[in-house]
Amino acid sequence: MTPLAHAVAWPAPAKLNLMLRVLGRREDGYHRLQTVFQFIDRCDRLWFAPRTDGAIRRALEIPGVPASADLTVRAAQALRAATGCRLGVDIRLEKVLPMGGGLGGGSSDAATTLVALNRLWGLDLGEDELAGIALPLGADVPVFVRARAAWAEGVGEELTPVELPQPWYLVLIPPGQVSTAAVFADPQLTRDSLPITLADFLRGDRRNDCLDAVRRGYPEVAGALAWLDEVGGGQLTGTGGCVFASFTDQEAALAACERAPERFRAFIARGRNRSPLLDRLTSEVASAVERSA
Repeated sequence: MTPLAHAVAWPAPAKLNLMLRVLGRREDGYHRLQTVFQFIDRCDRLWFAPRTDGAIRRALEIPGVPASADLTVRAAQALRAATGCRLGVDIRLEKVLPMGGGLGGGSSDAATTLVALNRLWGLDLGEDELAGIALPLGADVPVFVRARAAWAEGVGEELTPVELPQPWYLVLIPPGQVSTAAVFADPQLTRDSLPITLADFLRGDRRNDCLDAVRRGYPEVAGALAWLDEVGGGQLTGTGGCVFASFTDQEAALAACERAPERFRAFIARGRNRSPLLDRLTSEVASAVERSA
């Protein structure tokens, strides 16, 4: 039996953007944003088997994603380059989260790789150091490394931890993928929203400035939002295409999920202010202490 076969999996949870405002465009072409990230307990799963020969390998190929574009491989390479580590790793990824759905699956996979290998390679980097390595991999990667619900500004990397209600969510996955680049290139996209405060958000300001552009360009997403409006109100996460509605209890979320149109994939998940990745890291540290006792 290989090490990957019996290792405990590391979770890479999804996130939801509970609001998204586009405040302007920077000189480098990136947009200045305000958003709120919250995790949900729907996760990809990863397994890692350290190697002594320095090779970074995928145990399973991902259709349509070459190794050079795989964020888990790039994260491992970035961590090794930043630290001078000479170890390698075999990585197995079980994809649960849809690609291109606005749930942050690729960014979360990269963050879990950084956090896990920091531990398994014995590097002992702090959270700030890991977040610094994470940012060039993607603007969303640092929030997954820091693993706490957050108010975010800048391009999404200026993070302030927040405590939010943790409702149940119904998430719909419409057919197809939404192009983030196309949404931000839309000439009608609102790019000059006034900034708001966390207090404004908590009072109910949950606008997503990308919503109209996505509705115009992606009829299936518009249809999913229209259906959610009938069962409690729908929101777009990031630039989509996944959409969601919140419920105070699991039973209500499940009842709505069971009524969802068959053309949409649907699931329910619990909102989490603390990422499941932190629980896995805590468990790993505790196990190591027990082994050394």
